[in-house]
Amino acid sequence: MTATQPFGEDGLDDRVPFLARLERGDRAALLALGKALEFPPRSPLVRQHEPSSHVLLILDGWTKVTAAASNGYEALLALRGPGDIVGESAALTGRPRSATVTALEPVRAVALEHERFKDFLGDFPQVSFRLLGLTADRTRAADHRRLEFASMSVRERFAALLLDLARTHGRRTDQGIELAIPLSKQELAGSVGASREMVQRLLKDLRERRAVTTGRRALVILQPDILRQIVGRR
Repeated sequence: MTATQPFGEDGLDDRVPFLARLERGDRAALLALGKALEFPPRSPLVRQHEPSSHVLLILDGWTKVTAAASNGYEALLALRGPGDIVGESAALTGRPRSATVTALEPVRAVALEHERFKDFLGDFPQVSFRLLGLTADRTRAADHRRLEFASMSVRERFAALLLDLARTHGRRTDQGIELAIPLSKQELAGSVGASREMVQRLLKDLRERRAVTTGRRALVILQPDILRQIVGRR
């Protein structure tokens, strides 16, 4: 079971999902404690600010993790997919959930009550260390992204995002590299700290340069070299 996350540097360990870090027996024992659930596209798995009652282990499908500010601006923090765990921080701290997780496509997951989850971690310390490692890797990747983005213009951040999405969620077609994750312009904007109108202008410029084509929730990268030139990558 494998999965990748965007917005990071090649080789960062946060790309290895939680379930893939566990020994087969530990993984089977953990999944056996939970209840299987299914979520249709665009439905929330968990909501920001709600009390924590369970963690979710994703088996199939991709989700987006978002957080809304008090002024209504919504930031796209991450994508989580097969093998990932969500809701663990609130379960372990007892605090309200810090983000909303929404299905981008049909999602199958296993829900595990947080008390059972914490008991399991106490009984299987090796799993606790794997979870701690995942948390550290996610923090390091987020810090790296913030540092990288701080030195970039919005245009450069957007080009870098498209390259990362192409690498982690791209599929080759006759035209080019199609992004397999259906993200709206608002969601793309939220991942680079821009407005929807700015993303529209950036996409218009890239279309005019024949770097990308866009459709309804579809984006194909025709010439990734143009994006690399914008970012300064070789």
